[in-house]
Amino acid sequence: MAAVAERVVAGAAETFARRHRLRWFEALPWLTAVAAYFAFPDYLALGSQVLATILFALSVDLVLGYAGIVTLGQAAFFGTGAYAAGLLAAHGLGAPVLGLVIAAAAAALVGLISGAIVLRTTGLTQLMMTLMVAVMLYEAANKANTVTGGADGLQGMNVSPVLGLFHFDLYGKTAYWYCLAALFVCWLVMRRIVHSPFGRSLTGIRENEARMHAIGSPVFKRRLVAYTISAAMAGVSGALVAQTTQFVATDSLGFERSGNVLIMLLLGGIGQLYGAFIGVPLYMIAQDRFAAIDPVYWYFWIGLLLVLMVMFARGGVLGIIDRIGALIRRRR
Repeated sequence: MAAVAERVVAGAAETFARRHRLRWFEALPWLTAVAAYFAFPDYLALGSQVLATILFALSVDLVLGYAGIVTLGQAAFFGTGAYAAGLLAAHGLGAPVLGLVIAAAAAALVGLISGAIVLRTTGLTQLMMTLMVAVMLYEAANKANTVTGGADGLQGMNVSPVLGLFHFDLYGKTAYWYCLAALFVCWLVMRRIVHSPFGRSLTGIRENEARMHAIGSPVFKRRLVAYTISAAMAGVSGALVAQTTQFVATDSLGFERSGNVLIMLLLGGIGQLYGAFIGVPLYMIAQDRFAAIDPVYWYFWIGLLLVLMVMFARGGVLGIIDRIGALIRRRR
């Protein structure tokens, strides 16, 4: 019986590993990013912001799409990372990679402390608690103007060359590759997490928390770990924006940033790992085009786009792709 059990476990592990090997279509976002560098050399600064925001959206997708934690305060961790990296650069420690590590650690600490309180609540209370964490940090940054610059923003940052070799230029070439490399590393970590037994347990908690309690799963602990990892990823995203723009404003902790990233995920598709790669560029490019066409009422067109997506594509763009694929398979 022991030998049979071992073979069953080994077979299940092999099937699980085979199912989640890298597939050819997973290279498409990265090939697109490399192609965009050469196809749109005048938009590399915007491109670096898009890449950093994709990472921010991935951090939200981990807690919302997989752990089922609805949050309106993810900007708290984004802003923490931005200020951590910004303050380091403003005080002579401008090494970019060091800034990312410190930003991730600072945001993770805020996520761990706030999560230990927030995750003990549920429903609307939890939603408001996540928002209040961001509001409290926003007001703290606004009041501590001698440290953060307050409403004028943190200035005087001096970011060193990446690895001591690649200087940040006005055209955004270094910033683009730097953000792309950071996004790729974080995506690999995120992919490993969601396809691991830990990630599967998060999905189980999202689908039926009571059942996960019944089988003895440490629900609170696993949600807290996911919340902390998500906070660290959001902190890295904030640090990337701070380092590539060399400026940090209090709006990095604002509600609008948290709300916008939720809209981006809705457009791309929540809980599918790749929704951020579609929703963020779609939203930011649409925002840029609508603002150029209609500078006064461009938000109306963004709202109309979101309404149409909710009405006709509830799973976002990836939901449309999934339905088309299912339709093709049925006809075959």
